Amino acid sequence: MNNRTLVIGVIGADVHAVGNKILYHAFTDAGFEVINLGVMVSQEEFIAAAIESDAAAIVISSLYGQGELDCRGLREKCDEAGLNGILLYIGGNIVIGKQPFDIVEQRFRAMGFDRAFPPGTSPEDGIAMLKQDLHITD
Repeated sequence: MNNRTLVIGVIGADVHAVGNKILYHAFTDAGFEVINLGVMVSQEEFIAAAIESDAAAIVISSLYGQGELDCRGLREKCDEAGLNGILLYIGGNIVIGKQPFDIVEQRFRAMGFDRAFPPGTSPEDGIAMLKQDLHITD
């Protein structure tokens, strides 16, 4: 596993590209190798790209509120594909309606995600968590 390779994209039928582009540039500027799958990415596309690139993490964005539905079963599919232990991050507007984010985060953790970020999280916060979780010290 290359601990600086990330697969990023916007899951499901979501077409919100601006945040994805911002993350791509922020992660690249922070020294990560970023495979950007763009928008409307399926779970299978994330997994295939992570296998092909030997990625350390899959970073998913969702803004249209269906992230919870789009991400169900992803950890299990990753494990079945041999990606045991790959970091799974998600951020954005990942559920429908206004819900306390600590409850949303617990739900995504129960689904196997390592971290979930609320809307408005800065890329720098995600980068700091990635470096911490991947034991990158530079």
